Amino acid sequence: MARELTLRDALNEAMIEEMRRDENVFLMGEEVAEYNGAYKVSRGMLDEFGAKRVIDTPIAELGFAGIGVGAAMNGLRPIVEFMTWNFAILAFDQIVNNAAKTLSQSAGQFNCPIVFRGPSGAAGQLAQQHSQTFESWMANTPGLKVISCIDPADAKGLLKSAIRDDDPICMMESEQLYGLKGEVPEGEYLVPIGKAAIRREGTDVTIVSYNKMIEVAKEAAVELAKEGISAEVIDLRTIRPLDYRTLIESVKKTNRMVVVDEAWPFASVATEIAYAMQRHAFDYLDAPVYRVNSADTSLGYAPTFVEEYLPNPTKVIKAVKEVMYVNR
Repeated sequence: MARELTLRDALNEAMIEEMRRDENVFLMGEEVAEYNGAYKVSRGMLDEFGAKRVIDTPIAELGFAGIGVGAAMNGLRPIVEFMTWNFAILAFDQIVNNAAKTLSQSAGQFNCPIVFRGPSGAAGQLAQQHSQTFESWMANTPGLKVISCIDPADAKGLLKSAIRDDDPICMMESEQLYGLKGEVPEGEYLVPIGKAAIRREGTDVTIVSYNKMIEVAKEAAVELAKEGISAEVIDLRTIRPLDYRTLIESVKKTNRMVVVDEAWPFASVATEIAYAMQRHAFDYLDAPVYRVNSADTSLGYAPTFVEEYLPNPTKVIKAVKEVMYVNR
C-alpha cells in the first residue's frame, strides 16, 4: 500500500522512524526545533524527541558541523540540517577535511556516520549567493557519498539508508519542491544508495538528470513523444557513487545521451558522465554526448535572468534534436 506524501513529509517521516529505531540518531541545525524547520521538514520532532535530540543551533555552520562530526566519531549518528547548502560553504572545512577523511586518517579505526542535508540549487529570485548547486563540489571529495533527489518515496528510502550508513553522506534536496507530492509506500523500506532509477522507458535517446531538473527532463520527454521521439529518462538519485552501469546499458539501447544538470558546465556532474560514456560506451554512441547546464555565470536577480540561466524543456528538446541530427 502507498499513500501520497509531500517531499517534506517523506523526509520528516524518515527521520522520525530512524530516531524511534535508534536512540543514537539526533537532528541539529538552524531552526529545526522550535520553528519546526525553515521548510517545516522537522515539524513535530521536538515535541516527540525533546531538546536533547532535536537541537536548535546558532547561525554558525562551521561550528555545529564540527560538533556533528565529533559526535559521529564518538558513536552517535547525527543529522545536520543546513538551511541551504549555500550556507554550508562555511562548513566545508569540517565536511571535506574531517568527515570525509576520518576513516582513512584513522587507518580504519573511526567511522563518521553523519548525514548533512538541506536544499541545493536555485530557487527563484534569490540572487547569486543563494542560487548555487553543490553536488559536483561534494562528489569531488573521496570519502563522501552524495545523494540528490526530489521523489518523495526515494527521498524517504534514501535518507533512511543514509542515516544507517557508516560513511558521511551529503543529501541535496530542493526548497522549491518540498511541496511536491508522490506515492510513498507504507511501512519499513530502504532505497539503496548508488542505484539510478529509470523514470520513463525509451528507445531513441537517453536523458539523464537529477534533483529538480528531473522534472524538466520528464516534461521534455513528454513533448518529444508528441513528435515521435522516444526518450528514456534516468534519475541518478545518487551522484557518488554514480550508477554507471544503468547509464551504459541505456546508451547501448538508445545510442544517444543528453545530460541535464543545473550546475555550471565546467567540472560538473554532466562533465563526468560525458567522459564516462565516451570511455566506456563509445562504440554504442551515434552522436556526442550533449550537456544542458546552467549558464556559465552567476545567477542574476531579475526573473528574465533566471529564465535564461536555468535549463528548461525547450533547451533539452533542442539538445535532443542535436544528437539525433533532426532539422539540420
